[in-house]
Amino acid sequence: MILSRRSFVAAATTLRTLSASARNVAAPQPYGPLPSAPQLHWSEMEIYNFLHFTINTFTDKEWGYGDESPALFKPTAFDADAIVSTLKESGSKGVILTCKHHDGFCLWPTKTTERSVKNSPFRNGRGDVVKEVSEAAQRQGLKFGVYVSPWDRSQASYGHPEYIQIYRQQIRELLTGYGPVFEIWHDGANGGDGFYGGARERRIIDKLHYYDWDNTWKMERDLQPGAVRFSDVGPDIRWVGNEKGIAGDPCWATYTPVGADGGPASPGNVKESEATSGTRNGKFWMPAECDVSIRPGWFWHEAENARVKTSRELLTLFYDSTGRGASFLLNVPPDRRGLIDEPDSESLRGFGKLVREIFSRNLAKQAGSIVASNIRGNDMAYGPHMLLDDSLDTYWSTDDRVTTAVIVFDFPSSVTFNLVRMRENIRLGQRIGGFAVDTWIDSAWRQVAVGTSVGSCRIVRLSNTVRTARVRLRITECPVCPAVSEFGLFLES
Repeated sequence: MILSRRSFVAAATTLRTLSASARNVAAPQPYGPLPSAPQLHWSEMEIYNFLHFTINTFTDKEWGYGDESPALFKPTAFDADAIVSTLKESGSKGVILTCKHHDGFCLWPTKTTERSVKNSPFRNGRGDVVKEVSEAAQRQGLKFGVYVSPWDRSQASYGHPEYIQIYRQQIRELLTGYGPVFEIWHDGANGGDGFYGGARERRIIDKLHYYDWDNTWKMERDLQPGAVRFSDVGPDIRWVGNEKGIAGDPCWATYTPVGADGGPASPGNVKESEATSGTRNGKFWMPAECDVSIRPGWFWHEAENARVKTSRELLTLFYDSTGRGASFLLNVPPDRRGLIDEPDSESLRGFGKLVREIFSRNLAKQAGSIVASNIRGNDMAYGPHMLLDDSLDTYWSTDDRVTTAVIVFDFPSSVTFNLVRMRENIRLGQRIGGFAVDTWIDSAWRQVAVGTSVGSCRIVRLSNTVRTARVRLRITECPVCPAVSEFGLFLES
């Protein structure tokens, strides 16, 4: 079907608010595992931040041993609002605080241990870093998440059954005292050398059974039903298998976790290479999160001040994470003042500015007409103009029997671009298994982009900038009819 520019604009305006119930043709049937409501909300965030900040900041370590004195935690100018404001300028939608790292020091006045801010100089022993960060995030419109390490190198009971009750009590305190939480982060580092209340020994735990994860996750779901739970094996969000911030290509949102030995998987025991790509038609909807630090280390070290990733490096990581259907979790560690250091702040602001400038203008909206090889039931509620209406709820789709299809965008004058962005309507599952983008050059179609997985977001960075008056999207492989909610062309200068 062909739409002129005038009829295209009119149709887009009229039909943008149509709901599925108002359509004349039945919506496509869902395909495969589907995301939950919390997973859908999480996928729309795309960019958010880690704050690695604890006693390690003051000992110049990455992993504390568990014997450090709480008196060492003494930020001189801690300002949660200043931290969150800097993150917000970068385009961040949320912040996850390392409330307890492996050394066991707690950034809130927990009842479970004396190793916490209540016995530190911070705010004269009356401080609560978790409270200050969570409230600053709420004031500035960012979501708040908690990192709470399963491993605790300070606890004498670690490795024994009674520690699990301590760990769950810490989680309960965090999930009941600080408002809504969007993500609960469980590290895969479990067991090894530690202080363990003075034992100073190595303790190895059964990663599959020791933590009784099913009951811990159930408790978390009961306490914070809107939160996603992260670990190597989800159950909601999976680790991408590296700390480089790079998803696989493809990177499927579905996943069937397998242990490193081919057996059952658990936090700290997974085939990392498979986590990077996910599993096409996997058992669970468990999209990937790409964690990476803006510095070489996870905590602030003065010696790394000249090694902060640049704005352009962060942009490339964004393409390689969010742009492959995962999320971009960028760690930004506060310094010993309790602030984001100047080199990090400069890079973050530059990155946010780049993303806003690049994606503020979808050149595909300049199309004078759009031709779709098939429209579901010839119902314009599934027409190709739905790709350009800025809504994730509307989408172009085809008849059930049509699993490969083409859309051609014709422009009144040539457009110049080097980025292509697509989104599927993931409420109906991850459907597309292959796509290509062609441009009309020298009276012939020339392929400029090709890929497999799409999911919540797919950004293809072209090898060269293209100038053309015609663009063609081809869905080349799909086991069922496609459901595409967005198609965009952008220029990165």
